[in-house]
Amino acid sequence: METPSAAAPAPAQPEGEKLSKKAQKKAEKGKLKPAKEKDPNRWAPKKEKEVKPVKEVAPEQEFVNLTPVGEKKDMTTEMATGYQPVAVEAAWQAWWEKEGYFRCDDAKIKNAPKDKRFVMVIPPPNVTGSLHLGHALTVAVQDTLTRWHRMLGHATLWVPGTDHAGIATQSVVEKRLMKDEGKSRHDLGRDAFLDRVWEWKNEYETRIHHQFRKVGCSVDWERAYFSMDDRCTRATMSAFNKLFDEGLIYRATRMINWSCKLKTAISDIEVDYLDLEGRTKLAVPGHNPDRKYEFGVITSFAYPVENSTEQLIVATTRLETMLGDSAVAIHPEDPRYKHLHGKFVVHPFNNRRIPIICDAELVDMSFGTGAVKITPAHDPNDYECGKRHNLEFITVIDDDGKINPNGGSLFEGMMRYDARVAMEKALAEKGLFHGKADNKMRLGICSRSGDIVEPLVKPQWFVNCQQMADDAMAAVRNKELTILPEHHEKTWFRWLENIRDWCISRQLWWGHRIPAYFATIKNEPYVDPNSEANVHRWVAGTSEADARAKAAAKLQVPEAQIELKQDDDVLDTWVSAGLFPFAVFGWPDNKEEMADYYPTDLLETGYDILFFWVVRMVFMGQKLTGKLPFHTVYLHSIVRDKYGRKMSKSLGNVVDPLEVIAGCTLETLLEKLESGNLPPKEIEKAKKGQMADFPQGIPECGADALRFGLLAYQQQVGDINLDIQRLVGYRNFCNKLWNATRFAMTNLEGGASFHDGLAATVLSNKSVAPRDRFILSRLHATIAAANTALQTYAFGDVTTALYNFWLYDVCDVYLELIKPVIAGTDADAKKTAQETLFLCLEMGLRLLHPIMPFVTEELWQRLPGKRATSSIVVAAYPEATGAIATWANPAAEANMELIKDIIHAGRSLRAEYGLANAARPLCYLKCADASLKAIVETQVDDFGTLAKVGSTTCLLDTAPPSGCAMHVLSDKLQLHVSLTGLVDFANEISKLEKKLEKMLPSLTALEKKRARDDYLAKVPANVRDADATKWDALQKEKVAIEGAMAMFAKCQLDETKA
Repeated sequence: METPSAAAPAPAQPEGEKLSKKAQKKAEKGKLKPAKEKDPNRWAPKKEKEVKPVKEVAPEQEFVNLTPVGEKKDMTTEMATGYQPVAVEAAWQAWWEKEGYFRCDDAKIKNAPKDKRFVMVIPPPNVTGSLHLGHALTVAVQDTLTRWHRMLGHATLWVPGTDHAGIATQSVVEKRLMKDEGKSRHDLGRDAFLDRVWEWKNEYETRIHHQFRKVGCSVDWERAYFSMDDRCTRATMSAFNKLFDEGLIYRATRMINWSCKLKTAISDIEVDYLDLEGRTKLAVPGHNPDRKYEFGVITSFAYPVENSTEQLIVATTRLETMLGDSAVAIHPEDPRYKHLHGKFVVHPFNNRRIPIICDAELVDMSFGTGAVKITPAHDPNDYECGKRHNLEFITVIDDDGKINPNGGSLFEGMMRYDARVAMEKALAEKGLFHGKADNKMRLGICSRSGDIVEPLVKPQWFVNCQQMADDAMAAVRNKELTILPEHHEKTWFRWLENIRDWCISRQLWWGHRIPAYFATIKNEPYVDPNSEANVHRWVAGTSEADARAKAAAKLQVPEAQIELKQDDDVLDTWVSAGLFPFAVFGWPDNKEEMADYYPTDLLETGYDILFFWVVRMVFMGQKLTGKLPFHTVYLHSIVRDKYGRKMSKSLGNVVDPLEVIAGCTLETLLEKLESGNLPPKEIEKAKKGQMADFPQGIPECGADALRFGLLAYQQQVGDINLDIQRLVGYRNFCNKLWNATRFAMTNLEGGASFHDGLAATVLSNKSVAPRDRFILSRLHATIAAANTALQTYAFGDVTTALYNFWLYDVCDVYLELIKPVIAGTDADAKKTAQETLFLCLEMGLRLLHPIMPFVTEELWQRLPGKRATSSIVVAAYPEATGAIATWANPAAEANMELIKDIIHAGRSLRAEYGLANAARPLCYLKCADASLKAIVETQVDDFGTLAKVGSTTCLLDTAPPSGCAMHVLSDKLQLHVSLTGLVDFANEISKLEKKLEKMLPSLTALEKKRARDDYLAKVPANVRDADATKWDALQKEKVAIEGAMAMFAKCQLDETKA
């Protein structure tokens, strides 16, 4: 029986397109259908259909893992009839870990040259929750590289870890606390709340480690770190102190991005932007959930000029900030306002005198009214203007987004956007409201909370990044640091050329508490720690005692006179994350480990955190260790859903890798939503999304198919629009591997010898057929392609090469060709076929192992013969050198391609003339020259096997007998298939006559239509094009039918004569 070839879609896929706004709305409602993917083989001749008897298949028994934890699975049991991911993937991970395969030998790393070592730190996932498919892609890429290097014999270490994720984790625990107990963190207090966060961390870190293991991570678990463990905390405190002592970390009162929802500062790179074309209504976190607020408008209002009836009209997109206005700016050259120089306006709500100032830098007199309201405490541009003119900084919005007492009694206590609405009404009542208009604008959104970012002036801790940015750019320019794909270098330079000092303080409880202390002297009057005048009183220390000593020296008093108050704020998560590549090796204390393992070799992560994380690591590595933390950065794509939408819990399209590995019912998916942190409205929205995307749930695919599928998507440029059904296709590919190996296991018995030296001897066998040389040449080419692809991070290329080798070379061709050989009586030919098949399977599994670790270990362990290693994990990765290099045989591959063309021609003729499946027609190959005849003669048996024909005769000068159908392969080769005795020619002619009679009226009517005098004038061009296409198709069909009738008539005549 021929092995079917459509086990899975070809790995290469077209790039996913971004959705229009209309399509996005459809997608959110579950009404958008994914674009159909074109079959890459759509132009290939269709294979003949076989009528196969339906077999009754017994249902699979539910698998129960009986292997004790850490023990090797029993491979002496009979192979299952079909591939079961849950059974195949059981037990191996625990055994690999117990055997220590993932550990790096310290002695080996000490002596390893640079090109024979591979050290990498995993991007630590946040302990906010479970891993998603983006993490699975990271694991697939990194584990593939790690296993490949390990199999190459390199000193290999992959370090796992998790990140405390300050804002994100505190936020999710606060939500759960409010949902379950109706309490805030303030109700519990700092210590009790942090106990809850540690409980959360322990639960989810355990879950994350479990997920990593299920996906097949070959990390050294003995080195697992957490960003707030003792080792990382020591490094973080040391780094802060060193940078503080050098003046790179400093405290200043500046305008920062503030999240009112989270009540903390956030960095510039934690701000997303929403582009509004005009008037838009939006819900705002912390405000009335049943109300939406207006954005994308510019509001005009007037300030009364002091001691005058004149009004000065200004316009703003943030009306609520006018409560903090401390000036109105005009251009000094604007003739309209020359008379107002040095004058004042009066605030309509508090009667405050507001100066009219001249500022040529800020004011464009051609825009609007040429007058600009200035709110230095609430706008970045106004902040700079306020400093230039020494204006008063009036903060009117509190940390939680409410109007404070500075805003006046009319609006105090209102949420800021409720105050906006109330102020508009109040201005109208005073006759000062001058209307609204649509206004394009960019709205800053907190990426952590979804809140609208509020610019506030606050004392914070900053890092001066300028010199570090210059050093980081120089590293890339000088080729000391390579960023792949190369187009990301532009982003690197764009960000670093416009670097701003990094705000590193966060007003949170969860995180590394800033090791900075404000020093006062006993019994002295109150000293304001937030005053710029007292910034010199801040000291940093690795401990309170260290800080006390530094403060005493700075203030020149005895240590006993010093009183310290540690800053309550914590550090931005990315501070400790930036230290990972060396903190995990014990910096600054463990000099030996640092010398052995640092710098690492590769940093692999998603391109979306290039600036969040990668830049920070380069900054910290170069500054604190004097070395780059790695020499190469590889940035993978971002995983989106099949519609191109970002994965979002509220859309219901976030998928846990375990749901793909083990499968998940729709009911279970919906239950998980109910137990999560989403508010009720978001839950309902997410449910609709899940019911639209996964109406039958998620089928079981297994970790190997998940990994292979994610890497296959890497052939795309841009983000990955992941369709779960493609992963199901790769599960079928695993089944193909299983069946091929199972077939081999029953056909490798006999005189063949299976050993590690077989590669060097197989071609010396007596009966090496062209088919054997072909498959060994293809194996050599696949080995070379796989290594090249992995060296260049071309993961799509390596999956394509391996997929094509297993499916199209081994299963579709070689396995089918050797079936009659193995069943035959030629012992030498059988031995060669068995040994060649063994090499294909054994090396093919090793080639696949880095990508598909579980199924390859399971099948490799079942192969006959003795191996040099106990596990495929530490077996040698095949390389196209030595004896394997001698397998390269382009002629053998070219000859097999010719035979495959002949096979396709034979199958096409069988199908075209409706030959019965059991029919074995005689065939004749008419060759134009002797050299071609010699080539095809050596493989006519292979043609007969796959085309299912009888004997095949190669002809040079002799004509084929009459009664044959012909297929022209080239100007030098024709295939003739005898139809005599197999086809009722009279009946075929009759059927064709009826077919011709049926289609001729359509052709005639179309010809008459196109022949009309007014056809060109009255018929639209698109209709004429369609008519032309249809006429061409009908004409070709007519010619084909008439040709077939003539051929059948000739065959009928020849048969009569015979």
